[in-house]
Order: sequence, then C-alpha cells, then structure tokens
Amino acid sequence: MNILDRFLRYVAVDTQSNEDSPAQPSEVKELVLLQMLRDELLSMGVEAVLDEYGYVMATIPSNIDRPVPKIGFIAHVDTAPDASGKDVKPQIIKDYDGSPIALQGVPGLKLDPADFPELLAHKGETIITTDGTTLLGADDKAGVAEIMDAVQYIVEHPEFKHGEIKIGFTPDEEIGRGVVKFDVKRFGADFAYTMDGGEVGELEFENFNAASASVHIQGRNVHPGYAKGKMLNSILIAQELIALLPVGQRPEMTQDYEGFFHIVSFKGSVEESSLTWIIRDHDRALFERKKAQMQECCDFINAKYGPGTAVPTIKDQYYNMREMVEPHYHIIEKAIEAIKMAGVTPKVQPIRGGTDGANLSFKGLPCPNIFAGGLNFHGKFEWIPLESMEKASAVILNIVKLFAE
Repeated sequence: MNILDRFLRYVAVDTQSNEDSPAQPSEVKELVLLQMLRDELLSMGVEAVLDEYGYVMATIPSNIDRPVPKIGFIAHVDTAPDASGKDVKPQIIKDYDGSPIALQGVPGLKLDPADFPELLAHKGETIITTDGTTLLGADDKAGVAEIMDAVQYIVEHPEFKHGEIKIGFTPDEEIGRGVVKFDVKRFGADFAYTMDGGEVGELEFENFNAASASVHIQGRNVHPGYAKGKMLNSILIAQELIALLPVGQRPEMTQDYEGFFHIVSFKGSVEESSLTWIIRDHDRALFERKKAQMQECCDFINAKYGPGTAVPTIKDQYYNMREMVEPHYHIIEKAIEAIKMAGVTPKVQPIRGGTDGANLSFKGLPCPNIFAGGLNFHGKFEWIPLESMEKASAVILNIVKLFAE
C-alpha cells in the first residue's frame, strides 16, 4: 500500500475527539482507526498491542548486533473538535498549476493562493484538499500514514539496518489529553519524535506553555421595564471582561514567540454566561503572568458588581518542552541531518501550539516534533502535498539509519 492510499484510508474514519467527554479515549469511534492500525501492524509481522486507554504500541526488533538507542515515532489519530471530521471527501489535484482550487462541496469556496500564498511553493506537486464541508484530517493522519509507510519499508527490506524501533499511536491529542495515561516505561524508547508538525522541513523542540481558563458570569435578571438599578446583564459583564484583556495579545495580532489570550467560546443569557479561553506563552514567566492577569480581571469585575460575579477556573495543560529536550540536543542534530538527507531545508522553529511530545518530554521521554506536511489545520481550508508526506516518511527512515550507524 502506498502512502497516498494509506492516508485516504485513514481520513475516511471519523475520529473527532470530544473535550466534554471524561472517557479515555473521549470517543469510542477513535478506536476504529486505532484497531485498524494495530491490525495492519500485526499483518506486517510487527508486534503490536492496543491497550484499554486507546494507545497502540508496537516494536520492531533490532537487526544489528550492537546496542544503539531505542527510537520511537508517535502520531495521534484524533481530529480537532473545531470542524467536522465525518464523511471527509478529499480532492486530489495532480501537477498543481498555482491557480485557485475550488472546494467542490461548497459553491464558490476556494483555496486561493491570494489568501494562502504557501500553495505557490508546491506548484507541480500533488495537492490533497478538503471539499469545503469538513476538515481533511492531515493533523495528524498524515503523521500516522508516514510512520506506517516507513514501517512497511523496514519490514519489506530486511537489509535495512536499524536498532529497536518503537511505534505509538494515541487518541485525544487535540483536546490536550493525548498522553495523560501513556506509559513511557512500557513504551520503552530512549528518545522519540512526534510526526505532527506542519509545512515540510519544520522541526520543533519548543512549544507554548498552555492553560485553559473557564469563567462563569452570574448576572441578575429582572423585568426589563423595571430593571433600573437592579438588572445585572451577564452578557454585558462578559463583554466588559473580554475588553479588560489586552487587545494586542490576541492570536490574530501575535507571531513567533509572542503569547496570547484566545477566547474560544461564549455562551450566555441575561442571567448567566460562560466563557472559555486558552492562554499561551513560550516564556514561563510571561505565561504565569497571563494567568495572574486573567484572575486580576475577574477580581476587578467582582469588585465592581459583587463577589461571585466572575468565577474563573484556570488549569495548566502542558509546558514548553525545550527545558526537557535541549539537554539531549543530539536528537535535534540527528533530525536536522535526516531532513537534509531527504533533500529538504530544515526549519527549526517554535511551535505556536503543542504536541503530545511536550507532555511526553516531561514524562521523561525527550520528544521533539517533525513536520507531517499539512497546512491550515483544523478547518475546511486544510491541505497537504503528497510529496511532503513522502519526504516525512524518508526522514523517519533517515533518523533510524543515523542512530544505527
């Protein structure tokens, strides 16, 4: 099976995770793809298990007679709650000519280089897009396909020398719970790489420190005709809270190492409202300051409208992996060399997001992140070049080769 066939097979399975579910995995439907992957590995003769938490772990034994590090490759199967992952209908555009791509499922909707100039860097390649009605699922089924493609090559080429290789597939990364119950000791790798980055060439060992902030606003509803001096409209109070946070620290106004407050939901009535933010910053001190600032804004609202008007719940989600990976910088150097061997220019940069690798690194498994090749994740404009997936698979094999030398 080639990498394109694998990718199309995997995106056909709806694996959208559910942040409101306490289960692990959060949706039973994620197990459909996880079971499929376990069975595909077993059919290739690779020892693989699927545990009660939805983790697939597999081992390819070493075929060399000296000790070398055990290297892991990890990807997540779930897709983001931001857009539907059901009934994905990929469009395949061969020999892309640089013109706008019509997304056939929605009349008038286009993937246009005027809006997404990155497309022009992939003229002449095979572009895979959505049809405009769902996300594509390249985040991270591209990574899954790339790992499985590399496994297939290793199995079919016994002359390819390698140390012990560990494979891991996880659920629920998109809701921040991807490796909460992942047993690093049982996985057994010395170092690992997540195949979960974006554009071809990306290599990341820095990510955001991350927290969620949920705020409940309690208003007071009375008849509007007699509301003077009595009504507390929770919607208006919620708007006031939003306005207290710095406008210049919203995602659409930040880049590179700049952090942000991102409001992701607002549900309300006069009586009560609920708001949810994600808080992000690469710098730990600035991250802690942002969380304190959220609390201070709620304190201001409470001082103005009465105690208990704004009740925040702030929870840390993950931390910047740099402090855990940098002491093992040789794994970054190996990845840089492996990317160059694939004919790609490495782009070492911070992730303006997070990966399973961040939490794994803090669990004792240093785990930088390598490109999977997709762009515009989490929405209907998602796309990926086939050639980028092929290069990512080559990078996996090059890393294995370099550690075996």
